[in-house]
Amino acid sequence: MELLVGKAGKGGRDGKGGTAGKTGTVDKAGRAGKGGKRSIWSGVPRWARACTIFGVVLLMLSGAVLVGYETLLSRYEGSVGKADLFGDKAAGAQERKSNVKGPLNILLVGIDPRDAKTPPLADSIMVLHVPESLDRAYIFSVPRDLYVDIPKFDKAGYRGGSGKINGAMSHGSIVEGKNPSAAQGFELLAKTVQKATGISRFDAGAIINFSGFQKIVDAMGGVDMYIEREVRSEHREPNGKHRKGNPYGEGYIGPQAVYKKGNQHLSGWQALDYVRQRYPKNGVPDADYGRQRHQQQFIKAMISQAFSADVVTNPIKLDRVIRAAGQSLTFNGRGNSVVDFAIALKGIRSENVELIKLPGEGIGTGNGYRGERLLPAADDFFAALKNEQLDAFMLEHPEFRNKVK
Repeated sequence: MELLVGKAGKGGRDGKGGTAGKTGTVDKAGRAGKGGKRSIWSGVPRWARACTIFGVVLLMLSGAVLVGYETLLSRYEGSVGKADLFGDKAAGAQERKSNVKGPLNILLVGIDPRDAKTPPLADSIMVLHVPESLDRAYIFSVPRDLYVDIPKFDKAGYRGGSGKINGAMSHGSIVEGKNPSAAQGFELLAKTVQKATGISRFDAGAIINFSGFQKIVDAMGGVDMYIEREVRSEHREPNGKHRKGNPYGEGYIGPQAVYKKGNQHLSGWQALDYVRQRYPKNGVPDADYGRQRHQQQFIKAMISQAFSADVVTNPIKLDRVIRAAGQSLTFNGRGNSVVDFAIALKGIRSENVELIKLPGEGIGTGNGYRGERLLPAADDFFAALKNEQLDAFMLEHPEFRNKVK
């Protein structure tokens, strides 16, 4: 299922040199125009990026159906990697709790680790907000190009500064004499997101990689979703093979996979490819904002599929799906396990998940582009989130709603 749980060019990377490229703008109304245990990061394909939150959402929301199946439950929880993501050594340190209470803010962050020596970027960032009632949820994306102040971080020798928010994880991941640490980088990213959104503290967190994403979708037998407009792949041919690089310049040449408007059934590679697309020339006129919307729409589709009779009444398929998701994430619940969260969120279904679009615009154009900024209305949204008033806010501001169709 382009991750964290809390309270309140080529080589498969977008842009050049591993940084994010220009994203879209909005209209005047603010509408988005070695040895030992194998590392969980081994074997991650370079193209597996962008849609990085889907695994943990699926893991938590669909995992609740395993309650009562003790063997499957043990395997489910045991498959999830654990790490100290917040710098307080809380991963598994506290006595297990079984009563997760709302409200919750779940920050979902995904990375595409190219190799062990390259500092990771946060390729996508989302927040899942669950009110105190724990019966519904809101999902919004934080633009990865959002231009923000990144706090000082002594662990990595980072003095603080300004830049795109996806670089916070990279700055925070530096460990003297060792390879970069994604978990340590996550800590700085969490602090940066808190500062940007006003969320005071995260109660849990997860890092997702998408070597396992395709396996999740395929374990479910694919996913049905509505595609809002025809989209042509920048990276894949109709048979799923990678397109050839352009010998005369940037980009790719050859036939493209096409995702037609309407209800479609997507296999794993198709789903991953579809939610990566962000260029107007490929049918996404609102660029990264459109990609954010497609990712959110796909989350809802995956939740629906995870709760379908085809999955929940088939123990073999369900076990396959859950373990595939678990193998794709590293989790820290600050005393609560991923299963604790699954149980707490068992009442949420796809129809109770609201997709949110934050209004934003580019800072500068062309060679002068610096990143994205959120419009003032986003501050009102964050205030409503902090005060547990999102229901009322959404009634007054329907333009913040990202529709599936």
